[in-house]
Amino acid sequence: MFSNSFLRKNSLNPDTANLTMSWFSKNYEKAILGGAVVVALGIAYLGWDKFSSVAQDFNINLKGGGNNSTAVNEAELIPKAKASLKFDRNWVQAVDGDRSVDLFTGIPLFVPSSTPDKPLDLYRGAPIHPPIPNKWWIDNRLDPGFGDSPSRDPDEDGFTNLEEFKAKTDPNDAKSYPPLIMKLMYVKDETLIWVLRPGSGANGSFPFNYLDSKGAQNHTSVDMVGPNGLLFAKAPMKDRFKVLSSEVVTEINPKTKVEKEVTMVTIEDQRPNKKGVTYKIPSPLTEDRMNEHRQYDRTVVFSLEALGMNGKEFRVEERTAFSIPSDSGKKDYFLKSVTAESVTVEYTTPTGEKKSVEIGKGSLPHTSD
Repeated sequence: MFSNSFLRKNSLNPDTANLTMSWFSKNYEKAILGGAVVVALGIAYLGWDKFSSVAQDFNINLKGGGNNSTAVNEAELIPKAKASLKFDRNWVQAVDGDRSVDLFTGIPLFVPSSTPDKPLDLYRGAPIHPPIPNKWWIDNRLDPGFGDSPSRDPDEDGFTNLEEFKAKTDPNDAKSYPPLIMKLMYVKDETLIWVLRPGSGANGSFPFNYLDSKGAQNHTSVDMVGPNGLLFAKAPMKDRFKVLSSEVVTEINPKTKVEKEVTMVTIEDQRPNKKGVTYKIPSPLTEDRMNEHRQYDRTVVFSLEALGMNGKEFRVEERTAFSIPSDSGKKDYFLKSVTAESVTVEYTTPTGEKKSVEIGKGSLPHTSD
């Protein structure tokens, strides 16, 4: 037990307590701030004490560790990458002896359907599609593995692989093709049949009548026409014919087999494409002999079965020059002759050589080009 003297010694007297309260009431802000500082220091101590125990329990090194390097990962490879940009990257065709090698598949081989167990080396094997050599297919990057490879048209210019091979043109270039005459088709002819009939003459002059298969007719005027005179004064055959001469000849009548004298009139055609063509016609020309002296103005209907013009028709009069294609403007072709069955076309080769080709109706020409 404590003695009363101790209690008395440590007790505050009333005057001291009053002084303390008076100071606190005047300085309470300072007192609160001081208390906050004390509390903060206490919390900090508790935190440090707790962390110290964790570090001790788990052996954490507070002084740091691991990779603290600032260098870029694999930075030593950058100079090598920059140097590689200077390399020569041009692709060079690989070869095996005298032939090129596909870098992906090696030497191309094909398997014939007749001998599937024996691959075919295109370079050393027999031609797949005679007369085209196997090397031609490889050089032109074309697949010969189809049964109809020779008749295919990879550049779609209207000419087959076989035709391009024979003409030594590029089967992959639509602007490189064989002579267009090879694709000229004789579709049909549009023929005008006509007859010129001299009447009975006198002193070398004659009257004339004209009629044709379209029903057109011409007649001379009342005056008869003699040498150097033109027939006729009006359409459709205005100034078409010129009288050259007349002569009396002896003929044998094919029916009676009897000789008789006949006056033959020589007429010259003045049509531009027939200039200089002459006709010898008996005067008078009777009805039963009209078929012997029929004449023809022939116009041919052609089509160019190439360059995307298949089926597009164009017309050419016989004995006239024309172009292929018809709108090209360069008239290198001449329609030399026309019959109901065929036409003959003369043309100039790129080397300047003149050639002729016959084309049957409904057909393409057969040429050696």
